[in-house]
Amino acid sequence: MSAAAAEAAGTLPGSQFPLGATVTATGTNFAVASGVADGMLLCLFDETGTETRIPVQDCDSGVWHVFVPGVTAGQAYGYRATGPYDPARGVRCNPAKLLLDPYARAVAGTVRFGPEVYGYSAADPDTPDEVDSAPCVPRSVVLADEPFGWRDGDPTTFRRRGYADTIIYEMHVKGFTMRHPGVPPELRGTYAGLGHEAAIAHLRDLGVTAVELLPVHESVPEAFLVRDGLTNYWGYNTIGYFAPHQGYSAAVRAGRPGGQVTEFKAMVDALHAAGIEVLLDVVFNHTAEGDQTGPTLCFRGLDNPAYYRLDPADPRRYVDTTGCGNSLNAGDPLTLQLIMDSLRYWVTEMHVDGYRFDLAPTLARQEGEFGARSAFFDLVSQDPVISRVKLIAEPWDVGQLDSYDVGRFPPAWREWNGKYRDTMRDLWRSHPVGMREFAARFSGSADLYGRVRRPTASVNLITVHDGFTLRDLVSYNDKHNEANGQDNHDGTDDNRSWNCGAEGPTDDPAVLALRARQSRAMLTTLLLSFGIPMLLAGDEMGRTQQGNNNAYCQDNEITWLDWSTPDTGLLTFTKRLIALRQAHPVFRRNRFLAGAEAADLRWYTPAGGYLEDGDWSDPNALAIALYLDGSDAPDRAADGTPLIDDDFMVLVNAWWEPLDFTLPETRPQARWQEEIDTFDPARAGSAITKLGAGDQVTVGPRSVVVLLSPRPQAGE
Repeated sequence: MSAAAAEAAGTLPGSQFPLGATVTATGTNFAVASGVADGMLLCLFDETGTETRIPVQDCDSGVWHVFVPGVTAGQAYGYRATGPYDPARGVRCNPAKLLLDPYARAVAGTVRFGPEVYGYSAADPDTPDEVDSAPCVPRSVVLADEPFGWRDGDPTTFRRRGYADTIIYEMHVKGFTMRHPGVPPELRGTYAGLGHEAAIAHLRDLGVTAVELLPVHESVPEAFLVRDGLTNYWGYNTIGYFAPHQGYSAAVRAGRPGGQVTEFKAMVDALHAAGIEVLLDVVFNHTAEGDQTGPTLCFRGLDNPAYYRLDPADPRRYVDTTGCGNSLNAGDPLTLQLIMDSLRYWVTEMHVDGYRFDLAPTLARQEGEFGARSAFFDLVSQDPVISRVKLIAEPWDVGQLDSYDVGRFPPAWREWNGKYRDTMRDLWRSHPVGMREFAARFSGSADLYGRVRRPTASVNLITVHDGFTLRDLVSYNDKHNEANGQDNHDGTDDNRSWNCGAEGPTDDPAVLALRARQSRAMLTTLLLSFGIPMLLAGDEMGRTQQGNNNAYCQDNEITWLDWSTPDTGLLTFTKRLIALRQAHPVFRRNRFLAGAEAADLRWYTPAGGYLEDGDWSDPNALAIALYLDGSDAPDRAADGTPLIDDDFMVLVNAWWEPLDFTLPETRPQARWQEEIDTFDPARAGSAITKLGAGDQVTVGPRSVVVLLSPRPQAGE
């Protein structure tokens, strides 16, 4: 039915619940919230772009609702809010601006930046602009609830992998598949491409258990990037919290608006079938509308003071704890409802397995300061759906005295461990971190999480999307962000990187060999530490961004994975490390080893003696050995019988010279064999030499050797 025909058919009051557009057998119910508007117009668009405006007559408890007979799936629509435009009071209603539905499950079209998309007059910011924005902004799309043949069952009862057994792979939907030779060209860069067997095969063969997708909510780039011929490639500029980003959809490319929803479900289903969980990186800290000079696309025009934190001294301006111009108002019931409804939707309808919350402290600032007992955390802990999925925080935001909140999140949360990242980067460039600091990070950061949490509270990372890749971490001393168009001023200067003797690409075999050893040492530390390891996509095969440590605006070969020249040696080594972790539960401890259990984790000097107080406090120490007792491993057989694991010794030498380690007495007649040698990977396991207490093992410079001592299993 056309928009005009829908209007002619007459309208009914409809229902205030649920919010969004809900298709029935006879039409569609529309409901949108605004506590400041004095009127609402539902705008329907036909195939030619002709707009029909339908006054929404009914409003209950701040929710405007109308039922339009004959409207079906595929209908394009938006809203116009009438009411006060008074920036001095923080209110910015402007019916000249077409607004997206905050609950739209699909979006079609893009923003064409120009004066039309701004709610204020260029001559006077306190005066509304009266130019119609409809030709320049995207539309919401009505979708019907259609059955999908899920293979994983009910997502509320689906048995997800435990945190201790999780290995996360952080990736970008488009960048992972855009150059993959096994993915059909028409599917590259899409959800369907990631769900293709060729893409999944790499993940399955690598051994990771979960993908953490950079933002897939509908987003738009910033105007200054578009002006410079760039875009917000990472997607941290959300405008639709229920809609899969249309730019990653093969269905949308093929001319099927709304097809991104089914395509996304099919991708999740395929990953689940391969035993891989799907985590979403979500941006509930700010939106694409930016500061008071930004465009009016959705939230600002509907209910500015409800959705955003305004400056009490001047409500024209926004409180900004994100560095992106605005901060969502997580202290307002309307915004909290939006966040919780979105989280539940992606679990129950899209079957995702959890979330990583970008700049998460902003969500806990309902009164300004970070609060572990904030309304948002309370809602999450009480929610029967969201409390049961994986919850990971990026535990820092911007510009506040308490912006770095590592270790302060509620017990059910996991956190990106920035202290782990900094310690391991410094250690492997031979900076004096001290063995106490290294041991704390390797064994799960009990100093941060040990009071009421577990080692799995720590998501251990060395590289992520924001910063250098692993290859660049060992190839550049300085950032090289010239392609971003900001004279290399953007991006952090605190990289804790080392180029190993040459800046960037080189043919020097000694430098290349050192870079390879550095990469193997860092990966070994990461994948054997207690906690949840997280790999950056492509690090396992030597991906470079040419020294760009802030590639958020590069949608091109700088950020797309290059599958044509993988570092096959590094890939093989990474697979071996992951297999070792998965095969041996001693590396997947789910509790801190302290008190009576401390014997299961012992620390030694290279000379084979226990570390004394002086050894722990020496800031210049760069070598240590640790013993992992496998007799009390956390795994159990199907009948509940404890499974005995092998014992391990991990010898860490961060000096720039080789170092001899004397093996200590651990258990009687223990015999050791090399499993991993990051200095010479070919040596370990090729000719097994049985070593005992008092024997010496030479560990190469800036390298790790992992030794295994088999323990007999029950009945042997």
